[in-house]
Amino acid sequence: MDLNGKIAIVTGAASGFGEAIAHRYAAAGARVVIVDLNGDKARAVADAIGEGRAIGVQADVTARAAIDAAVQATIDTFGVPDIVVNNAGYTHKNQPLLDVDEATFDRVLNVNIKSIYHMVHAVVPAMRDNGGGVILNVGSVAGIRPRPGLTWYNGSKGATNMLSKSLAVELAPWKIRVNVICPVMGVTGMLEDFMGMPDTPENRQKFLGSIPLGRFCEPGDVADAAMYLAQSDFITGVELPVDGGRTI
Repeated sequence: MDLNGKIAIVTGAASGFGEAIAHRYAAAGARVVIVDLNGDKARAVADAIGEGRAIGVQADVTARAAIDAAVQATIDTFGVPDIVVNNAGYTHKNQPLLDVDEATFDRVLNVNIKSIYHMVHAVVPAMRDNGGGVILNVGSVAGIRPRPGLTWYNGSKGATNMLSKSLAVELAPWKIRVNVICPVMGVTGMLEDFMGMPDTPENRQKFLGSIPLGRFCEPGDVADAAMYLAQSDFITGVELPVDGGRTI
């Protein structure tokens, strides 16, 4: 698979799914901008990819000015982005819905939904004027087949999934494709929050029973989907589960 000459922005790319996507894109020839709230880790990922192939940018995806600055840094360093992956995400702990406080609720919606609003406003005009592009949002199977205890997170990902389809329709005349990747629970820093209990082999098994292929989503699984959707010129508006059969 070949992304030679392509320029990509990946948010939340200092670890987990985003880091795997960034490395996969770079290995396929793309120049990548690693955007993350943790600037030091973002720059470390960029350094691992290699000078001239990647840069790390510190940004809070919930702040429009920070997203504008990240897009401008991309344009100044490499050019107009061809691909944007809105991967940054946040969850509340798995718990009764009435126990989630308003500040946590606001943070979930700001990171998971409003960040996409900011990125679309920041990047779509440049993509449009450049002849098109690709936007990939990282949603979740939680927005398709929700688990109890994650109600507000589930709702945010349901919005991400539907928002992606609507963006696909509206941006298609400008040759901007939009798809959403929907992973099942993954082995990332948020695993314990999703489970709502300590990460032990016994507790993992309670959740693995609902995944027919018998394992959690790995970062490489999401990177595979992100590679496929970045290159599939006639696919837009797709809600792609990467879930080992969880949504069957």
